[in-house]
Amino acid sequence: VSTLADNVAHAITERLAANAVPVDLDLPFGTAGLDFNQDPIQGVADALAEPDRLDPVLMDRMMARCSDRLSLFAAPATLDQDYEIAADAYEEVTQKVRGAAPFVVLDLPHVWSAWKRRILLSSDDLVVVATPDLASLRNVKNLVDLVRRARPNDAPPRLVLNQVGVPGRPEIPVKDFGEAIDLAPALVIPFEPKLFGQAANNGQMISEVGPRSKVAEAL
Repeated sequence: VSTLADNVAHAITERLAANAVPVDLDLPFGTAGLDFNQDPIQGVADALAEPDRLDPVLMDRMMARCSDRLSLFAAPATLDQDYEIAADAYEEVTQKVRGAAPFVVLDLPHVWSAWKRRILLSSDDLVVVATPDLASLRNVKNLVDLVRRARPNDAPPRLVLNQVGVPGRPEIPVKDFGEAIDLAPALVIPFEPKLFGQAANNGQMISEVGPRSKVAEAL
């Protein structure tokens, strides 16, 4: 999920020539810093600690500049603290970050909490990334049903099926997965361990490692 979020943000800056800010909200385990080969001193945890002090000048200092158009709000990715942060702080910080660029990509951790529910339901567009297995299908269905109930007049989330075609692994067919949640996948990403592994280990984007790959074009 994190790899896809970061690559989508990068693609926005390259293909649309627009500014984008990826925000890594997985505070203890986030990988955005690794994905962009950055190790900033400050990041999103500092902003969440004192959201009332966050103004455009301070925000600019806390973000890592990855390119002319992309600034990263990185997670600390350490276990030095418990990150007991109020839901209001997440809401205030994300609202302020929205003013920093035309496109803000929020990478949300695999936990369920009050702040995550509020951010999900207040976001303009939702992208749900899943793998073609039963547990992932159940989780996606629960999430999509929640969003549909809370936002009946909005477009449903975009479904991305990731790591499709792992050799020897039984998988739910793409068509069956979509029919089970009444949502056709917007994107199906094949299992490409060499491409993704090289990008991750080098701190590069998919489009940099494999610019002619089908995955880069799809993203």
